[in-house]
Amino acid sequence: MANPPLKPPTKPGSRRPVRRVGRPTSESAPSMKASTRSTLIGAMFLMATSAIGPGFITQTTTFTVQLGAAFAFAIAASILVDIALQLNVWRVIGVSGRRAQELGNLVAPGLGWAMAALLFVGGLVFNIGNVSGSGLGTDAMLGLDPKLGGALSALVAIGIFLSKRAGLAMDRIVFVLGALMIVLTTYIAITSGPPVGEALKNVVLPEQVEFLAITTLIGGTIGGYIVYAGAHRLLDSGISGPEHVRDITRGSVTGILITGVMRIVLFLAILGVVAGGTKLDPASPAASAFQQAAGEVGLRVFGIVLWAAAITSVIGASYTTVSFITSRTKTSDRMRTALVVGFIAVTTIIYLAVGTAPTTLLVFAGAFNGLLLPVGIGVLLWVAWRRKDLLNGYRYPAWLLGIGGAAWLLTIYLAVRSVRPVIDLFN
Repeated sequence: MANPPLKPPTKPGSRRPVRRVGRPTSESAPSMKASTRSTLIGAMFLMATSAIGPGFITQTTTFTVQLGAAFAFAIAASILVDIALQLNVWRVIGVSGRRAQELGNLVAPGLGWAMAALLFVGGLVFNIGNVSGSGLGTDAMLGLDPKLGGALSALVAIGIFLSKRAGLAMDRIVFVLGALMIVLTTYIAITSGPPVGEALKNVVLPEQVEFLAITTLIGGTIGGYIVYAGAHRLLDSGISGPEHVRDITRGSVTGILITGVMRIVLFLAILGVVAGGTKLDPASPAASAFQQAAGEVGLRVFGIVLWAAAITSVIGASYTTVSFITSRTKTSDRMRTALVVGFIAVTTIIYLAVGTAPTTLLVFAGAFNGLLLPVGIGVLLWVAWRRKDLLNGYRYPAWLLGIGGAAWLLTIYLAVRSVRPVIDLFN
């Protein structure tokens, strides 16, 4: 047997080639970038689809019928405010590497748990509505009994969280369903033939400015758990720290723009129908609009859109609510999964028992979400302004803090308005 060839001796004064260890090769770098990109897309769509729920569809339809093309200004204004708030929420949570409630407890002991309690109650009640919406979606889509459809949809959501790679499965399902909603609604918008020119004119020169519509859209897009969904997902995926500021910024803005695109195409789809003088069915105006635009196909498309909006909201609400009552370091993956599954199961059982969330509970949940918004945003802005020790040496931009503070003042108004229905109940 031949001996292996000997290595040539090293000449005196010559240097051996050094093998570099621990640095990414040219092959691994693209895969790392691809992983970050995939995580960002998942976080963006989780936030966007959490906002695009059954209530989102109802709000957009109602205001389009009331305001017509003038509603375009309210949509544009709400998107700008949403961007100002989400930029700050994602930036503080992402740079600090801590969830919102963890920052709350560091600002004032117990404040984070108070935030978690408000969010949990609101998330629980509104998730009943999300399950209910999924049932209505299967009814319009397949003709299934709404309760059966709601139960089956809940099982689909539970299956996603029980899958071996639940995080990846969640990212992919919200992306696919989010994109599907936009494509299908765009189809309806094209078939309905909306007056696009008139809508564009109202963005700049509105015939009517309805402040109530603007604040309602803001509350519906970033209220309660929605504002934290994408940032917490990004954190759980391992993207945090000052070195990821560019990715964090891109994710926060793009997430709001995705929501805005869906709002715009839905608005145009409804506007094309009502601008022609068609009267919508008061019992289900959105379904009626889709059906008027594209006949029976339109009704089935509405069912798909409503179901996709509802089940992604079930996923977003369950994931984010549980993230507020668990710890990234102390709670095991198995326990976290069990809590998410339990949360979905409880809300589904309540839906099957009572049909939908009682109006009184919805009023209280709306008040809790309304109170949480200025408290949560206030905590994050305080950290950005006064607690630089929590930002890992990052110097927070003054301009970003400024626009965040201006938008925060508007959330105080939203909180006051959300409490008024509770006072009316007792009166």
